[in-house]
Amino acid sequence: MANENDILISSTPDLRQSIGAWYTYLRAEKRMASNTLDAYERDLRQFCVHLTDYLGHPPALSDFADLRPLVFRGYLARRRSNGCGPRTLARDLAGIRSFVRYLEKQGQASAAGLAAMRAPRQPSSLPKPVDVKSALQLTNTREQMHETPWVAARDAALMTLMYGCGLRISETLSITGRDLGISLAGGTNIQATALRITGKGGKTRMVPLLPVVSKAVVNYLSQCPFALEPDEPVFRGVRGGVVQPGVIQRAMRLMRSALGLPATATPHAMRHSFATHLLGNGGDLRSIQELLGHASLSTTQKYTAVDSQALLKTWQSAHPRA
Repeated sequence: MANENDILISSTPDLRQSIGAWYTYLRAEKRMASNTLDAYERDLRQFCVHLTDYLGHPPALSDFADLRPLVFRGYLARRRSNGCGPRTLARDLAGIRSFVRYLEKQGQASAAGLAAMRAPRQPSSLPKPVDVKSALQLTNTREQMHETPWVAARDAALMTLMYGCGLRISETLSITGRDLGISLAGGTNIQATALRITGKGGKTRMVPLLPVVSKAVVNYLSQCPFALEPDEPVFRGVRGGVVQPGVIQRAMRLMRSALGLPATATPHAMRHSFATHLLGNGGDLRSIQELLGHASLSTTQKYTAVDSQALLKTWQSAHPRA
């Protein structure tokens, strides 16, 4: 059987050239995140492995011209036999679909075969936030969570930003001094009242910067031992480099263990908590959608099922016939 690492090397030059042009298009024009780019490239590489075995030779650009549903079904069956679940299968199809549609725009392929495919049925799942009390405890990291006071202040600021602004961990770690409206060389007073966040797909949104969030960030900056430039990320590791997501994930594991919280209490759960608690206190879905940066309202609507009791209380207090 074909080896995944050899496939692009042994494929025809025209296919390699088209893959390179597609990758450049996704990065430069679609402005996709690097993780998504890597996932799409991996999806296509795995599909090329399947095509090599199916065709009996490394795929060429012409082999993508009119792929039939039978080829895609065979690929999904192969992946399923390797233990892949519905979410992974849907993920696999995303990168392949993107490449074939790119070729279709270039007049080099037809996406009809993919259009005839139905995505694997996804198991229903809901966001898993923490309750208000636990969220506040997680933002109040103390020195016992880390022997170095400034690191404890950093972790507290990060948790406060994720919960207070509904940020993803990657968005939080990319915040610069200029984003906060401060000149780090001249002090740590935050001038900004809102943050401009660039999220998935290059989508930009504005989120309010609450005073309690600013206070937590200022507390960290006043203790941080490293010189920071305005255009550099403000959150630093113990050696002065930019903090990696794994560092915060480990910090969260320590905190949830100390607080007796379940394994679902992750950094991303702070973002879920932000949305759920806003909704439970009367926030409207459209506003929450904008704050989270969701492209579709249906993604935000999942939070309505999480806090159904709070919604019932709102209905009872507000509806004329309640």
